[in-house]
Formats: sequence, structure tokens, C-alpha cells
Amino acid sequence: MRKFVKFLLIVIAAFLISCTNNDEGAPSFPEGSTESVNLWVQDSMKRYYYWADQMPSKPDYHLPVKDFFNSLLAPQDRFSFIVNTEDSSSYPRSIRNMYGFDYTVIQLANGEVVTVVKLVLKDSPAFNAGLERGMMITRINGKLITANNAESITSSMKDQTALDLKVGNWKNGTIADEKDVKVYYGYSFEQPLLSKIFEKNGKKTGYLYIYDFPDGMTSVLNQKFAEFKSAGVQQLILDLRYNYGGSVSSAAALCSLIPSGITSGSPFILFKGNKNGGEVKRTFAEQIAYDPKALGFNTLRANALGLNKVYILTSNSTASAAEIVVNNLKPYLQVIQIGDITLGKDMAGFTVEDKRKPRKVSWQIHPVIYKVYNANGIGEYNKGIVPQVKVNEYMELPLLPLGDPGETLISSALNNAYLKTTAHKEVRILYQSDVPGIEGKGW
Repeated sequence: MRKFVKFLLIVIAAFLISCTNNDEGAPSFPEGSTESVNLWVQDSMKRYYYWADQMPSKPDYHLPVKDFFNSLLAPQDRFSFIVNTEDSSSYPRSIRNMYGFDYTVIQLANGEVVTVVKLVLKDSPAFNAGLERGMMITRINGKLITANNAESITSSMKDQTALDLKVGNWKNGTIADEKDVKVYYGYSFEQPLLSKIFEKNGKKTGYLYIYDFPDGMTSVLNQKFAEFKSAGVQQLILDLRYNYGGSVSSAAALCSLIPSGITSGSPFILFKGNKNGGEVKRTFAEQIAYDPKALGFNTLRANALGLNKVYILTSNSTASAAEIVVNNLKPYLQVIQIGDITLGKDMAGFTVEDKRKPRKVSWQIHPVIYKVYNANGIGEYNKGIVPQVKVNEYMELPLLPLGDPGETLISSALNNAYLKTTAHKEVRILYQSDVPGIEGKGW
């Protein structure tokens, strides 16, 4: 189930949490009981949870563990979750992590409602079944998709192990060449970086699509930027539109490769926790080094492009460490954000689990622990980071492959972000398979 763990904003070695509550008058329960597990959960959350001061003082210890955990959460918390490592069904599920694709229901200018495949992961069940970005889905398990039933259809898909899809291609304003595709539940492999170099108006522009930020990715980032630098790239487009996040260290490594004028001591990020966590400040070098597999700051800087401007493509699926890239580059260069508003996860956390030997609690907590800020102390984007240039990627169908210079968001960046601002209003986004449910997106 490491797919669920790799999206964590900060992947840190789990902390040893005692099952014992030393508070005077604390309840005592038989070891191994549901109540004793709930007491462990409460003690852990008191120590680490960002909103620990909002937790109920007298929770119901007799609740099932997941219900008990949810009863502790602050109303504004959209991201904390808990899983039982001995029960795979307790892990959050999404269409993307089960089948390897995502889709969007849109309303065209003429009022017609259609469903577009927006993302297909490489070497995923959907990819192996022949699904491609830009295809149109007309039916899922025999049901015609509408704006009213899309959410319930998506929810039902999470309880199945196979999907029967009817798909077609968008041609001359209509869906043609329909066929049946069967997609089975399965594993999606690590996603590769996609890089291109475009030349326009005498300038070379590097394009880099990054699906997520796993630990250990500094070597491949370093290689891509070495290629950009060798080719004489003068501008950069970062495509983070479907990036849920991952390791802050990998995000810091990416950021170190872009601007001019930074040093190993330049501040990168500020973490603010509860009264126990306090504030933690880290420089670029310190945050990168938090990943033991990472290349050093100076090694990365040898291939830095030294730019004073970067274009970043975003959507409602841009979250967590990807949002940190957008926000934490701003003190060091001009960030031109193109696309749609981001998800709004200005939080960080790490995994909390019982490390005693033998282990007495099989549950694993993924709580919100910190708020994150950039070098200028700017954060608080829980409602999302708004782009300077709002562009709807569905304004022209069919959707072109990622990396195609004619693709809507990429062409907008290549045209120096000058695009008619009225065009995106012709298409309404009614539903996105990866946006309504937060749980399971990871960190």
C-alpha cells in the first residue's frame, strides 16, 4: 500500500508513541481492546495534531477506531486520516490509485454534457486496457453519465474490481468510433518525468511534467536540468496540474534548480505546529538533505538554470508539495501560474504508528501536523492558490497529450501567458473524479 504513503508531504520515520496515558485520572482499558487503541490514538493526536487544542476533552472511547479518530478531528480538517495496516480495505480509495485514470464531466457552450478522460497513468490498468487522455466516456458499467449521477457512479466504482467503459474519440464536435473497454483494478507503476524542449521566437523553453514528488527523485531531476542547461534553455514550464504532492525534500530539490542567487543557507520553508511542535525553519540545503537518498544542494546547483521567471501549470488537483513549489519559489523569482486554482493543502504531516516490539497497535495515523509558509512567511492558502492567468484546459476538445505544444495550458505559457480571458467561460466543469473526495489523495 505504499501508493498511499508516497503522497505524504513529509515522509519521516515514524515516532514511537506510548500507549500509556500519564495524565492523572486518565482512563485505563484492557490491552488489545478497542478502547485501549482509541486511547493510544487520542494520546498520539494530543502530541502531534495541529488542532490538538480543539479535540473533545471527553470522547467516546467505545466507538470503532475509525469513528473515534474522526470524532477528534477539527471541523476545518480536510486531510487527516487513519488506516489499519492489517486491513487493506481501511485504506482510502480513489479511481486514480485503483485503476490509473481520472475523468472530468463538462458542459459545452451548446449545453451538451460530456465526460473526458483527462489523465491516464503510464503502466496502469487503464493504460494497459487502451485508455488514452482525450478519450470520451459515454457509459460506465452500462450507465449513461450525467452531472447528477457522476459522483454516485464514481463512488460505486471504488467498491468494484473491474469497470466496463464505453469510450469514443471526439471528432468534428461529436463522439465517434465508440468501443467497449474493460479496466481491472490493479497496480500503477511509478510515473516517469516527461520533458520537452520547445523553440519559439528564438528562445528555447524547457517543459517538465511532474506527476508527484517521491523521495529519491533528485538524481532524475538533476539529469533533466542538466539536459535543459546543455541545450541552452532560457525559459521553463513546470506542469504540476495533476500533482498531489509527496516529499517536501524533493520539492525543495526542484526549487533549487530554477532561480538564480540562492545559496545553501537561503531559507526555503517554515513549518508551524501546535504547542508541542512549535516552529521549524529549514534552508534549501537542510530540507533537501532530509531525504537520505538526495543529491546535495551544491551538486544540484551545478545544473541550475538561474532563471528570473517560471511558468507553472496548475489545476484543482495540484496539492500539497506541488503547492509548496508554487508558493515557495515566489520569494526568489517571478512565478506565473496558469490554469485553475489549486486544491489548498497548506498543511504538512508525517506518519504516526506504534514502533514497539512487539507492536501492540496496528493502526497508522496520518494527521495534519504543520502549516507551511515560504521564506517571506507567506502561506494560509487553504482555499487554494489562484493563478494569474486562469485558463480552462477543456476549452478545446479533444484534449491533446501532455507535452504537446498545442495543448491549451502549454500553448498559453508558450505565448507568454497572453490568452483571451473570456475563452475559458465557454466550458463549465461540472464534476471531476479526483476532486470531490479529499481522503486518499495523500499528502
